[in-house]
Amino acid sequence: MAEAAVLKGSNDGYEIILSDRAAYDDIFKSLVKLLDNLKTQTASTKPQKIAFEITTGSRLFNSDERSEIEKVFANYPDFSIHRINSDVVTKEESKRIIEQQTVHILDKTIRNGQVETVTGDVLFLGNVHEGGKLFVSGNLFVLGQVDGIIQAGYPNMEDKLIIGDVHNAQQVRIGEQFEILDDSPKSDKINESTVSYVNDLHLLDYGEVEDLNEINPKFFNQIGGVNNG
Repeated sequence: MAEAAVLKGSNDGYEIILSDRAAYDDIFKSLVKLLDNLKTQTASTKPQKIAFEITTGSRLFNSDERSEIEKVFANYPDFSIHRINSDVVTKEESKRIIEQQTVHILDKTIRNGQVETVTGDVLFLGNVHEGGKLFVSGNLFVLGQVDGIIQAGYPNMEDKLIIGDVHNAQQVRIGEQFEILDDSPKSDKINESTVSYVNDLHLLDYGEVEDLNEINPKFFNQIGGVNNG
């Protein structure tokens, strides 16, 4: 009968594969046996602490089961868990992934004091009044009127873009970088084809849609751009 916990070595370190077909009790018994053997084998060499990556295959361990695995490792001071990986995701995680990959159409008015937060990319058709805030985790495409504060890459993703006319905005943010446009000499050059982005110096900068391939090649390729240069 195959062991329910198997050690595998790689260039990145050590991995313990837990069978996704074995019973939970068998997995924990096999894990203890494996760690006992490793402890015996390494006792004379006094090794540095070893961190293992735990792989659970198509079985998703809940928080209690993860805690039980951590309790097992707590009995072995020289061993620790780097992370626990699974080939499946929870419903909540899958929903988050779908939201991140979806372009949401938002046509509403965000008034003074109101905050709207959206996961994923947003095509904005509404109005952000002065004092209103629109925070988007992905890219933000502006076709509406913006007089308040807008942010793409919320809260700290600096590889996102804002495309559109934001020259009336109180403040433009991408990730943790921001600019008050009233103080910027560039605000007069911003129009509906402007791309707001974070440059290599980690500063907000502005370009044109036609230069998107140079500004953000990854995004350019994602939307099916063709480089004719």
